[in-house]
Amino acid sequence: MPLSARTYTLALVAGFMTTATAEAQSLRWLTQSQESAAQYPAEISAIEAAGAAGFEVSRNEFQVLGVNLADALRLVGSGAFDLATVQVGSAAKDDPFLEGIDLIGVSTDMNDLKEAVDAYREAFNARLGEKFGTKAMAIWPFGPQVFLCNAEMSSLADLDGLKVRSFTASMSTLLEELGATPVTLSFPEVYPALQRGVASCGVTSPTSSNTGKWPEVTTHLYPLSVSGSVQAHMVNLEWLNGLDDEKRTAFEAVMADLEAALWDLAIATNGTAQSCSTGGECPDGIYTSYDMTLVEVSDEDKARVGEISVSKILPEWGARCEASYEGCVALWNETVGAARGLSISVE
Repeated sequence: MPLSARTYTLALVAGFMTTATAEAQSLRWLTQSQESAAQYPAEISAIEAAGAAGFEVSRNEFQVLGVNLADALRLVGSGAFDLATVQVGSAAKDDPFLEGIDLIGVSTDMNDLKEAVDAYREAFNARLGEKFGTKAMAIWPFGPQVFLCNAEMSSLADLDGLKVRSFTASMSTLLEELGATPVTLSFPEVYPALQRGVASCGVTSPTSSNTGKWPEVTTHLYPLSVSGSVQAHMVNLEWLNGLDDEKRTAFEAVMADLEAALWDLAIATNGTAQSCSTGGECPDGIYTSYDMTLVEVSDEDKARVGEISVSKILPEWGARCEASYEGCVALWNETVGAARGLSISVE
């Protein structure tokens, strides 16, 4: 074939490839859900649905890339990734307002938390867009955040003097009020910390702790829920706004279905995970059977968490938030506060 003809043929092929690529919208997806995680099947289903809707998804995991989970919001805001899963409590170090969606002691069961999230969603996304150039397309919880310890535990009083894993500022306040020393650790850091004695206890959901194998390095599970560990699948706003109407509608539908699936998971499966971790019935599936001691939760401890939340956590958070975002407290009172029957006063 003459050179000119060969060059023309390659040009046609290149043109075809460019056209084909243009028809598929790329989506760089950064996630913390590994194959062992309870959330993994729901996320993979969402990625497959996105593919069917015309998105070419490139999926990466924080752990594989060696990226810190705490940097998720910055990574998606900068455009390094189009979408990332964000642990809201960790991201709140960049803006206290974000933590207002799930402050310790405010929403201690999944139904109450759903009301709080829905009440805060519009204000939450407005702040994300204004400050970070992102939007939360799916907001969901890991599940009730409970205590797992490798020391004897019969009540919250036993945390006095112990080092306990924390991942939000308001959780650290709770632990300090209980006499514990909070140790800020991301989820992947907790297992080795418990194993080596860097921490004596950790706080996470029954689902996450079981799939994360925490029962291998802990002995007691205290199922007093203090929050829901709200997460979000956040997208870069510039990327989102660049979608045509058809693609955007399809993407929003995929994210709405993912959010619903992850809420169902948090509500329906944590009881199963807890049973598996504490020697109870454990059906075949993703959970592993262990023999931890299940400690009965006292009404006194429930009341203690509520009292600390109202007297310490809410006013402290309100002061921090108001200092960086004037009007923050009034907005919280009108949204989450109204949904949960609470109000913050900042002098």
